[in-house]
Amino acid sequence: MTAGRGARLAAASVRWRWAVLGVWVALAILVTLTLPTIKQAGSGGLGALAPRQAAAIDAEITSKTQFGFPLLSRTLVVERDPGGLSAERQLETVRRAGALTRHELPRFDVVAAALPLANTLGQPPFSRERSTTALTYLFFQPSVGLHRRLNVGRELVREQVRPAPSEFAGVTGQAPARAEQSDLIHDHLPLVELATVLLVVGAVGLRFRAFGAPAVTLVAVAVAYLIAVRLVGWIGERLGVSVPQEVEPVIVVLLFGVVTDYSVFYLSRLRALFGEGLERLPAAWRATAEITPIVFVAGITVAAAAMTLLVAELGFFRAFGPGLALAVLVGMAVSMTLVPALLALVGPAVFWPRRPGRELAAASSGEEPTSGRAERPTRTRAVAFACERPVLATCLCLLLIAICSSGLLRLRLSDPVIRGLPAGNDVRVAYEQAARGFAPGVLSPSVLVVSGPGIALRRRALERLQLELARRPAVALVLGPAQQPAGGVRLGATRSRSGDAARYFLVLRADPLGARAISILRQIQTALPVLLRRAGLPDAQVGIAGDTALSAETIDKTNADLKRIAPTALVVIFIILVVYLRALVAPLYLLVTSVLALVAGLGLATYVFQDVLHYDGITYFVPFVSAVLLISLASDYNVFLVGRVWTEARHRPLREAVPDAASRASSAITLAGLVLAGSFALLALVPIQAFAEIAGTMAAGLLLDAFVVRTLLVPAVITLVGTASGWPGRALRPPDGLDEGRAPGA
Repeated sequence: MTAGRGARLAAASVRWRWAVLGVWVALAILVTLTLPTIKQAGSGGLGALAPRQAAAIDAEITSKTQFGFPLLSRTLVVERDPGGLSAERQLETVRRAGALTRHELPRFDVVAAALPLANTLGQPPFSRERSTTALTYLFFQPSVGLHRRLNVGRELVREQVRPAPSEFAGVTGQAPARAEQSDLIHDHLPLVELATVLLVVGAVGLRFRAFGAPAVTLVAVAVAYLIAVRLVGWIGERLGVSVPQEVEPVIVVLLFGVVTDYSVFYLSRLRALFGEGLERLPAAWRATAEITPIVFVAGITVAAAAMTLLVAELGFFRAFGPGLALAVLVGMAVSMTLVPALLALVGPAVFWPRRPGRELAAASSGEEPTSGRAERPTRTRAVAFACERPVLATCLCLLLIAICSSGLLRLRLSDPVIRGLPAGNDVRVAYEQAARGFAPGVLSPSVLVVSGPGIALRRRALERLQLELARRPAVALVLGPAQQPAGGVRLGATRSRSGDAARYFLVLRADPLGARAISILRQIQTALPVLLRRAGLPDAQVGIAGDTALSAETIDKTNADLKRIAPTALVVIFIILVVYLRALVAPLYLLVTSVLALVAGLGLATYVFQDVLHYDGITYFVPFVSAVLLISLASDYNVFLVGRVWTEARHRPLREAVPDAASRASSAITLAGLVLAGSFALLALVPIQAFAEIAGTMAAGLLLDAFVVRTLLVPAVITLVGTASGWPGRALRPPDGLDEGRAPGA
């Protein structure tokens, strides 16, 4: 958006302020009453994160079709007594599983089959105890939803298991965990919204020491939120490009944060203009004319970066991108029109009980009314230091960034679906109870399918392969053709009826969705060609099914998407910055500084979660989502800071423009960074590990960006590069009659 168009939009927003207010309020009411929310629109969930044409899914389909029944269940009933389950109780578990399979329990006919397992023999490493724990794997048709599976399991425990006071009984597995995730998010979303509102009120109110400033900001946030979440759900329903319900909290805090940031930009400039003596309408018009182009470029940059997610292969990211972009665009539109209209209506009362005057002008410029270097605010002294000693400031910033970024060398990725639930959650407790009696991998075993013409009849070779698999140090148990009687091909348990496939049931010693289990399975996959040759099956085709294999493949796809999306997003942001600044040099180093803030934030978060909190790994989609958000949101501060420098450089030499403009902008950037970081930090109120990781990563990255990169590094780099930053444009050339580095009248 050019300055001329910004001025025209400013004039329209100020002149038609009552109409603008009425239109936005009416639109918010209309969409709230008529359009569905994200949940009502039936959007997908994080359980749909699997890549298209995944080899693990193909192997699972092959296992089902070749053998007639699956070996993988994602819902388990756990029974445990630390003092020991009686023989009668263990026998009852077997009888109940048979009754479920034969559909003799009418209330539970939705269960297609059930498979019992007990640690009766107590053979390590598969069993950690003896006769203490029994599992019942429940198999459902694919059409049965996650919540239905969880509810059926709980009803089964309540009505059929009926544990004694000394016993534990519960439901666990990936399907119940996904359902619990959805419920926890839905239950805690109002708390996140309330906490974010309080954060906005507190931060904006304290910064401007006024009641009207946070009130105007909240009105804009409320209107943008009501419209955005409904539009996202409606468009997803119409076009089939839906946003998963699980990322709704991310959209909420992002929307609250960016609208607050943009409102702060307007409020800061308006306060300065009131301090200069302008009246209500002229001040509102001028503030809007100056800030609207900045807000437009910032919003377009974030939305465009989010839309680059469309080139991802994972459907989750392709759905997340448009929803994120739409939310930001709504927030931008509200900020560019409704906020100026409200400021024109309220006028100086927005800063009540303070009055426009010298103290407001001084505060908005980042300077105190008193003089003297020692009395200047810390951020102003920091900017002055960066401009006076740019080489030292740059080296210090790069050293800090390098220290934080080193954490990425330790990054491990996992998919903690069950262990990522809060400590007291009954699905996680059931998992922990089962993992005390068995190796943790029993909660979600892997199935290895070996296929080839007549391969099921090659019993000795299949048994040798089973022995090779059992020798792997991290494998707790392998069940396969060695356990099936000779001539038992008809049974179809481990050798298919057609004779063209065999399968093995693998239990790992580690959490099946943790980073260690994923690493173990990858090692097995790498070793399989050698193991097959040793067993005498060099030409066999192999596939591995199960949640561990699917998680490993999803992580690989995520990494591939990141390699494809990151350059695309950087190119998009670079083009927007080039058009806005009319330069090629400055956009290059601005992008580099944004990437540095990103890697520092990710590295610092890795240290905190893996080394301090001892997480097994970071949830695999967290670095991906954080990277896209941090790179795009950093553009807000780039545009605001450098835009002010470019404007100031039209009237004075660049070496004077940088410290003055950066000091003026640092106040708004600091507040914006704090609010946005605080908004994302509030995601930790959702008691799920992935949200705590997003909260920590985003907060660390945004704070580093606001306090280190934009306050110190960027002013220092601009000072070092000088007027060449504006090449090939002429925006940074010294004004006529002035030499670079000399003040007017010097």
